[in-house]
Amino acid sequence: MTRPRPATGGGRRLGVAPERLGRWLDGVAERHGSFTEVAPSAEALRITCADSTTVVLQAPVGWTPQPPLLGTFTAAARQRQRAAVLLVRRGRWAVGVFDGADLVVSKVDARQVQGRTAAGGWSQQRFARRRGNQTDAVVTHAVETAVRVLLPHAASVTALFTGGDRGLVDEVLTDARLAPLVALRREPALDVGEPTKAVLLETPKQFRAVQVHIVEPDERGD
Repeated sequence: MTRPRPATGGGRRLGVAPERLGRWLDGVAERHGSFTEVAPSAEALRITCADSTTVVLQAPVGWTPQPPLLGTFTAAARQRQRAAVLLVRRGRWAVGVFDGADLVVSKVDARQVQGRTAAGGWSQQRFARRRGNQTDAVVTHAVETAVRVLLPHAASVTALFTGGDRGLVDEVLTDARLAPLVALRREPALDVGEPTKAVLLETPKQFRAVQVHIVEPDERGD
């Protein structure tokens, strides 16, 4: 389960592992009463409890509503999917393809980007240009890594999940060669630190999770 965080309009958001979803929903029913309504909402499922608590479940890679709604949603969330991951921060990037939670192929790399300087005037301008050039080089190398590692799997993956510095990620994805992956990009962005191999291996805990928005009666913004 990912860390709960406040949600716009009230309530909180969190991620629940597909394998734990049934038990988590049992806990919701114990605390808030039986489910009085279960209804599809776009690619999500909206549940209303006896005490008026609402729970909206968003499947990681989409869901087609079919009866019984809760059963088919849970089955869809547990289905094994292939996903691509792209993580970029200033000076470091990581890419990988996962089959479920298993890493199939990956590449992690780094390139030095000069840190900040307290100098002013001409020295600072020269530093800024050098740092900008180094950042451009990071984007260029991250693009080539994504093309080499991710693109061959574009036809078999169902989603692209990204994380790190959103501006740099967006720059990487402007390369026309990556268009097949851009079309598969999913939100929310992954909450990650420096893109190391260890961090990459932890990303399935986020991108496989069912995204939950729960609003209890005393948490509504109205």
